[in-house]
Amino acid sequence: MATPKLFRLKAEVAPAPSGPIASVLPYARVRVDTGVFHLDQLYDYQIPEKLTALIQVGVRVQLPFGNRETEGIVVERVAQPERAGELKSITKVLSVAPVATVQSLHVIDLISQHYACNPWDLIRSAIPPRVASVDKSIQGDIVDSSKSSRRTIEFQTLAPFNQAHNQVVQLVQENQGTGSILIVAPDEKDVDLIIGALTKFGLSSVKLTAAMPREERYRNYLEAMRRSISIVVGTRSAIFAPVNNLTTVIIHKESSLDHYEVRSPGWNTRTVALIRSEVESFKLVLTGFSPSIEVSQLIDEREIKYLNEKESVTVKPFTPSEGALLPGRIFTDVKKALTTGPVLFIAPRKGYGNALLCAHCRNVAACECGGRLSVSAKGKAPACVHCGNSFPAWKCTFCNRDKQYLAGRGIERAAEEISRAFPNFPVVISAGEVIKDRIEARPALVLATPGAQPQVEGGYAAVVILEGLRFFAHTDLRTQERARELFLETSSLISPEGSVLLVIDDSHPIVSAIARWNIAPLLKRELSERAELKLPPSVFSVVLVMDQAISMQIANGLKKAAAEGRIPPSSCIYGPTEISKGQVKIVIHADKKDASALTDSMHELQRRRSIAKKELFTLRVEPYSL
Repeated sequence: MATPKLFRLKAEVAPAPSGPIASVLPYARVRVDTGVFHLDQLYDYQIPEKLTALIQVGVRVQLPFGNRETEGIVVERVAQPERAGELKSITKVLSVAPVATVQSLHVIDLISQHYACNPWDLIRSAIPPRVASVDKSIQGDIVDSSKSSRRTIEFQTLAPFNQAHNQVVQLVQENQGTGSILIVAPDEKDVDLIIGALTKFGLSSVKLTAAMPREERYRNYLEAMRRSISIVVGTRSAIFAPVNNLTTVIIHKESSLDHYEVRSPGWNTRTVALIRSEVESFKLVLTGFSPSIEVSQLIDEREIKYLNEKESVTVKPFTPSEGALLPGRIFTDVKKALTTGPVLFIAPRKGYGNALLCAHCRNVAACECGGRLSVSAKGKAPACVHCGNSFPAWKCTFCNRDKQYLAGRGIERAAEEISRAFPNFPVVISAGEVIKDRIEARPALVLATPGAQPQVEGGYAAVVILEGLRFFAHTDLRTQERARELFLETSSLISPEGSVLLVIDDSHPIVSAIARWNIAPLLKRELSERAELKLPPSVFSVVLVMDQAISMQIANGLKKAAAEGRIPPSSCIYGPTEISKGQVKIVIHADKKDASALTDSMHELQRRRSIAKKELFTLRVEPYSL
């Protein structure tokens, strides 16, 4: 028989008396981590006299909220609170070192309005977690250096024959001496390349990325706030860093998907930089081989200055041959290039065979569960991509023949065919989990998937983009943007004497765009198409993701609200559309002039759901993809 547990009485612990309040500016206005969406306003607290010397703007404090203790950041010290009545006191100072400034907190407020979110959701991205040992080791206050700069925004097209990170260093050198410089790159690889190039030119920098050890990241963050002049290089969360005496911000490869935050509210580095530049008045430089469609529109509206030095690049298009990976006429150019250096091949897919067909009747090979069959490696039996069942003795269910045809070649299958076509050359594959950062400048066959292209000193003798049209054939709205960036970035890796070999029809506009290194005609064409179809960026867009059970009710409510003028009348509601099992999305488009009103309406909708203790929607304002 189990022994019954003794009852334990709950003990109410009275808070320790805080003592007299401060004699000068005795109240603090605090941004509190409430954990509740609709409780997003500032709260007033008393400042105990014993803590008054430590409490200043940007300091982390512990305070009572409801029936628990939580964290907050001091936004302001005031002589009188906004509301009457007895106020609670700040319990203790968590960090003597300020982690924010008046300007950085104001920027966070503006961005939270733009993305219709709780400001604390942004603070989690903007300010690294505290490390007590680092707080104790930091010496000195924030240096309030003066700066004199005016707000300018420009897009700098990256040039060929010169590695992209070296061009970023050139921009740093051009803007040195005026103040601090913040560089935001899409990923850790680009950050390391830029820091390496800066070091090579004798320039020291401060690294600030989410992948860094927690202690190092927090120390570098605080150092960036205290140095009078510095060069800070980081990934997307670094865009919030309150770098002291900031005069120049460089967003490297601004069209990259990695500049979009994955977690809610899904903010974008470029948008944060544009809003921040209005407050802090610095020079903003956006770089890339091709601007994003949003930046393209701002260039077209002359809000962003477009800088592009035209170059002459040797480009040869080759019309694809039916079923063949390499058109017959391309062999001569590849062989010639291999006599002087490595040749880079870009394949659209990783793996071996992505789709299996019957070689006789072209029937798609499928499993009993409905999943398609694929071949993972040479000599391997076809297997289902869903349930994993293997078919060593596969036969076509339609014509009962066993001859296989791989419709979707992966990079491993492409490597087999290319190595047979050009024997006696080493083959280097950069894809999947094995990505090569750099290779030797000697003749070799280098195969890579998009984003995994290795660097080579002096450039490639030739670059071959396989199945070129496939990069433009996806259904996503960003397809053209991604393809343009990929084609130009890959083409830039050739040597000055090298050539770009495209397996694509010679009539495709990307051919002349690379040859002249001028992407403007393609951008104007896509902007015109977007405007005609009323798609972003010609319209403002919001996406709501929710449970399917309530989607029709919400969609009908939104349509009624638009008809009654409770949300902008220009709003067009599309959906609900199923995106996964049990999850649907509703897309809302509105005129650009109604962007602020629509965002406010969505924020109020989320607030009301929060007050009613209903599940919040996943809300994305101007998302990467609809």
